[in-house]
Amino acid sequence: MSSVKKKVIISACLLGELCRYDGKTKEVNAVIEAYTEYEIIPFCPEAPLFGTPRERINVVEVNGENRIITNETNIDVTVRLEREIYDFCEQHPKVDAIVLKSKSPSCGYKNTPILNVNKEVIKLGDGIASQVFQKYYKNIKIQDEFSLNKK
Repeated sequence: MSSVKKKVIISACLLGELCRYDGKTKEVNAVIEAYTEYEIIPFCPEAPLFGTPRERINVVEVNGENRIITNETNIDVTVRLEREIYDFCEQHPKVDAIVLKSKSPSCGYKNTPILNVNKEVIKLGDGIASQVFQKYYKNIKIQDEFSLNKK
């Protein structure tokens, strides 16, 4: 029997880290408990780039393309976040599971509000990390704290 633990990427805020834009956490004990047998890899692409607390970001559809735009200053930070996320993937090339924070502009999977340029919700979709992870970790199912299932 192998002694190598399976690896899971989990949004750091779900693990209790105070890394959200407002300096708070969204800790979910059920997520932590579900992966006690795994090596947990905390993930937050925003905190290393922008600090905590920080300006809120949104997924905004611009000319048919999703961009990550700061809420108050309207700065497009898409490229910086993509670079941060791909660097993270390169550091962790093999994982067995992914659990991301629902509705997050960074991490949300199929349930992140996508806004138009007037900041009105036009549909639900993926956050930027969720998009990158789907490309990079092609065979790994992405879950959120509400769809949690270890399989």
